[in-house]
Amino acid sequence: MPDALPGISVGDIVRVPLGSRRVRGYVIDVADGTPERSLRPITARSGNRGVFDATMLRSLRWVATHYVAPLSTVLARCAPPNLPRRKPRVHDDAVGDAAGALTGWGQRQVGRGRTRPAYLLTGDPLPSATSAIAPVVGAGKNVIVTAPTVVEAHAAADVLRIVFGDRVLLATSEESPAIRTTAWSQMASGTGSIVVGTREVAFWGVDGVGLAVVLDEGRRAYKSPQTPTFNVRDVFRRRSTIERFSLLLTGPVPTSEALSGGVEVIESAGRVWPLVEVVDRSEEARAFGSVGDPARNAITALGDTARVFVLVPWRGGSFRCSRCRELRKCPDCDAMLERAGTCARCGRSFPKCLACGGGRFEALGGGVSRIGDDLGRIFGNDVGAPDSGRRIVVGTARDLVGLTPVDLVVVIDPDAGILAPNYRADEDALRLLARAALAARPSRGRRALVQTSLPDHRVLDALRSGNPMDFMDETLRRRETSGFPPVGDLIALETDATDAGPILAEAVGEVSLLGPAKEGDRDRWLIQGRDLSAVRLRLRSAVQHLRDGGARVRVDADPVEL
Repeated sequence: MPDALPGISVGDIVRVPLGSRRVRGYVIDVADGTPERSLRPITARSGNRGVFDATMLRSLRWVATHYVAPLSTVLARCAPPNLPRRKPRVHDDAVGDAAGALTGWGQRQVGRGRTRPAYLLTGDPLPSATSAIAPVVGAGKNVIVTAPTVVEAHAAADVLRIVFGDRVLLATSEESPAIRTTAWSQMASGTGSIVVGTREVAFWGVDGVGLAVVLDEGRRAYKSPQTPTFNVRDVFRRRSTIERFSLLLTGPVPTSEALSGGVEVIESAGRVWPLVEVVDRSEEARAFGSVGDPARNAITALGDTARVFVLVPWRGGSFRCSRCRELRKCPDCDAMLERAGTCARCGRSFPKCLACGGGRFEALGGGVSRIGDDLGRIFGNDVGAPDSGRRIVVGTARDLVGLTPVDLVVVIDPDAGILAPNYRADEDALRLLARAALAARPSRGRRALVQTSLPDHRVLDALRSGNPMDFMDETLRRRETSGFPPVGDLIALETDATDAGPILAEAVGEVSLLGPAKEGDRDRWLIQGRDLSAVRLRLRSAVQHLRDGGARVRVDADPVEL
């Protein structure tokens, strides 16, 4: 390293001349002697400590390779918004009493280095997670807690502060740069602190991390849409292996990726979510808008003071025969058929009803406005939007976040999501329906009601059972047959380059390259194979070549949607 300043080490933020400017750089190696190639001189060191070390750098290199991203982009994720200058606060006070279901598990993590990740199967993770956190914090190690959204991060911090007080710091995208930098400084040293944040904090904690906790691991908010398109679960899993800290995943329905990586599943006694009543729409004597008789009767029976949340999980998309009420779905691949009879997955066409030969079809479900109008004709001014203060509110999955517990949850026709042309459709559908059921008030008689034309589908069977594990075991067996993740690998690539085909074909070699399909002004390619480790290395060079030619390229490794 020519002209290096004294005391420079791996992970330091430095200033390097580039043309007429001085730009930020990150030190990834320090060596004596004359370098084999010309390097830019370092003109200054920024901040008072590095943002990663040599061990953490191994994790970051894996992220860059796995997500086909520039290493510099990944390194920048480790740094706080402002330069790290402030000294961390040392906590002298004792940790409050937090004995609970995972106290023993937490105690086993202290001093043992990295152990096998655990999955806490629950819809209410914070009481148990708190008991796991306490021994780790008491030993002077830091804990990172991630939540899917800012609202949920604030709610988690409020609960944790009851036990841990000012050891708990928030680090969401909505906090000021100064607050986030303070939280980063605490996480960068072993002080027994707890940082609660959204997916951005997955790259924090250069030293002293003892435990990472991922709340509701299966939520899509944990997948970054920007380069690198990382998933919090997978980043923490790799970091915990290399940097030797413990990992606790939580949620009502684990992802197949979490289970396939090998976890210790911790199940509590009883149901994971409340009772669910499944109503078969095909047995309705008559159709009355989007809301069937059983749902209307259940709302009426509760009385005038009970609160009801009506979930519209997916906007329309499914149809049934007007004559025999049979749901429109493909007999070959089990995906939904559009009104005209075209399969959204395999493209085959079935213009007539496969059960009775009828040619007229009606849409199921609908948008929030349509369902709100249908309910309004029955219940009048009691019906409104989630922020209306009405006792019956109609909303989408987004409105489940921060929802005050209700007496009844009604789900309107989730069939379109269950039969969506996506290899993860049924897994994602069960996860959303379980979240909806968990919105019911924690008291006797709480329940959810789901009206569907697929009452015998395995998603609804699992929902009725209150436990997802048999469903997930079958899901993993199906993925073995199909080759989809987590058994195989997928990488989606979007670019406006007109010459991308030959370049990508050379990079992927014998692996399947599917496409292109049009996505607006870009072409979308899909790379699929059992193991794409070698392909990722070659693909990084191909992507850089396209970008150097002026093309826009977005690589989505491990896409959640195809």
